[in-house]
Amino acid sequence: MTFIGTCLCGGNAATDNLMVVAVTRFAPSPTGYLHPGHAYAALFARHQAGTAERFLMRIEDIDSTRCRPEFEDAIFHDLKWLGLDWEKPVLRQSNRTKAYRQALDQLQAMDLLYPCFCSRREIAENSQLSGMATKRTPDGVFYPGTCRALSKNQRSERMASGAPYALRLDMKSALAITGPLHWHDRSRGRQSCQAGLFGDVVLARKHIHTSYHLAVTVDDHFQGITVVTRGLDLFQSSHVHRLLQALLGLDTPEYHHHRLLTDDDGVKLSKRKFSTPIRDLRQQGLTPEQVKTLIGWMQ
Repeated sequence: MTFIGTCLCGGNAATDNLMVVAVTRFAPSPTGYLHPGHAYAALFARHQAGTAERFLMRIEDIDSTRCRPEFEDAIFHDLKWLGLDWEKPVLRQSNRTKAYRQALDQLQAMDLLYPCFCSRREIAENSQLSGMATKRTPDGVFYPGTCRALSKNQRSERMASGAPYALRLDMKSALAITGPLHWHDRSRGRQSCQAGLFGDVVLARKHIHTSYHLAVTVDDHFQGITVVTRGLDLFQSSHVHRLLQALLGLDTPEYHHHRLLTDDDGVKLSKRKFSTPIRDLRQQGLTPEQVKTLIGWMQ
């Protein structure tokens, strides 16, 4: 088990002096058992808050088809076994539909959203035809804006027909409203917002009324998070979140993107890569301190 990326666990003195209380959060999705990468992320977030400051929990369970109560219970059990505690109550995204709808309504009132009816296959084909097949976004294939040109009547008719769709952000118009933006990462310093890298990002779908980008941005503001901690694989997502903060009038926290745990082939450890769950390591007789040593947590 190895690491990729860098991590400077100390804060930024210039900004820390302005904060009376550091508020961090750990936000797992209960779609599987807690794995070593998650454990490292939780320990990192708790460390950033400091032992006397605020550490919150959020359950990101908007994907009802994959989230299960037994996984949530197991996550809490493993975190407590590792010696972590957090403030109550726990925030659940499944209870926050109204907040996400209000954010979408706000963006809609600014004429920044449009429905996209393209399937993944159609996006790939249209990207090829438009000469953008080699252009990639952090979320995957670059969307060439096919449905942006549909008239209001065409959009309404297709939505009324029951066709599946995604709500996309008109990125060009959004950037014209906000102008240049910046955000701060504790390891890498001041960052110029480059949200345009994502193109017209998806913010909701017909049957899932939010996306990761929208939900975490709205919830971090709601919970008063001052330091967002997460892995380096989500570094570029912070550009989109900074843009959404500006559009929706939300607070902008600091960010601290930590190293990733990888296997011997350099592949990030995750539930999808079937890394050994913490519960299995516990059942094998390892102690919390041994698990922390195994994942490289040396605090």
